[in-house]
Amino acid sequence: MQTSLPVEAAWPKARRSRQASVIWGTNVITVGGDAPVRLQSMTNTDTVDVIGTAIQVKELALAGSELVRLTVNTPQAAQAVPHIREQLDRMGIAVPLIGDFHYNGHRLLSDYPDCAQTLSKYRINPGNVGKGDKHDTQFGLMIEAALRWDKPVRIGVNWGSLDQELLAGLMDENSRRSAPWPAKLVTYEALVTSALESARRAVAMGMEPHQIILSCKVSGVQDLISVYRELAKRCDYPLHLGLTEAGMGTKGAVASTAALAILLQEGIGDTIRVSLTPQPGEARTQEVVIAAEILQALELRSFVPSVTACPGCGRTTSSTFQELTQQIEDFLRLQMPLWREKYPGVEKLKVAVMGCIVNGPGESKQADIGISLPGTGEAPAAPVFMDGEKYTTLRGEDIAQEFQKIVENYVEKRFGRPAAGGVL
Repeated sequence: MQTSLPVEAAWPKARRSRQASVIWGTNVITVGGDAPVRLQSMTNTDTVDVIGTAIQVKELALAGSELVRLTVNTPQAAQAVPHIREQLDRMGIAVPLIGDFHYNGHRLLSDYPDCAQTLSKYRINPGNVGKGDKHDTQFGLMIEAALRWDKPVRIGVNWGSLDQELLAGLMDENSRRSAPWPAKLVTYEALVTSALESARRAVAMGMEPHQIILSCKVSGVQDLISVYRELAKRCDYPLHLGLTEAGMGTKGAVASTAALAILLQEGIGDTIRVSLTPQPGEARTQEVVIAAEILQALELRSFVPSVTACPGCGRTTSSTFQELTQQIEDFLRLQMPLWREKYPGVEKLKVAVMGCIVNGPGESKQADIGISLPGTGEAPAAPVFMDGEKYTTLRGEDIAQEFQKIVENYVEKRFGRPAAGGVL
């Protein structure tokens, strides 16, 4: 029986968004259009703590976050922002800082121009800029600040803080329909309408469309998919994706992955954040690692070399391959800050650490470099494959160290820059 594989359906569609730029000094990070999907994160330190916040921003940036958002909620926090930027510059961290404003952003941006000038982008929540007559005035003051300092904005709607007057109006309108929509669909419409109407108001005030990014965050996977599909149909602004209040640990990671992967595969989304509640003692950087893994799994971007490893079965009663896999993953991630500068392209390296003869040699040949460890009852030998060919066989107690050295040598040989006046 002949079948036809719809290859084109397996790959992400081109994104329809315009381009927006987030700029700090000589750094220009392009968002949207043909630019890669960008990684975002947010600090959970008290912004007034300049040193603690700068350290966390540095950690997030080194983990791969290309934009970092800070809470700016008080005059003291606004005053701290320029000092945080100074500390980061001293540490050589050029990551753009985004100010997260709610309720009093119009006052803080007006009263603290150093903060307004220092930030690379403002996040505005139209549900929290004021009620009634104050809404348009206070929203307008924030847009005026963005225009004064030439800053892009993210108009970020959240269903936990949705404009209740807008929602009530849409609910009243819906009640007059001959066939009223379910209440949840009206809420979806309110989210999308709030974002689009706010963007139109900003453009009417003089903002260029390429300076506007939109988001409509919700906490349910199916809700997020539905809202963003509708938002993408009705605009071509760059879109920031994130499942808000995703949760902790496995739940948060799985829910975020489920929602973001579907949308990204459809070509929807230009920046992403995994809003993970850290487990006690867990580093804030975990949310960046998961977001990067989502993009890498979808083959949208590469951040660190990938390690293929078998799950184990009755043939792999030894824990050797598990330990070696962990060692290699830790080693590769630890080396990346140096390797990223020294060995361009190394993030696309594929490594395989396999546990027995069933799939071991085959998977190792598919990787750039791989090792097939002996399973239960197999000869105590571990063949190493390089670029699809058998390279050597390791034996003895030092297999892990020897394989790690082989990986290092491979990286240097394949990705190292040619020496001046000659070749490696």
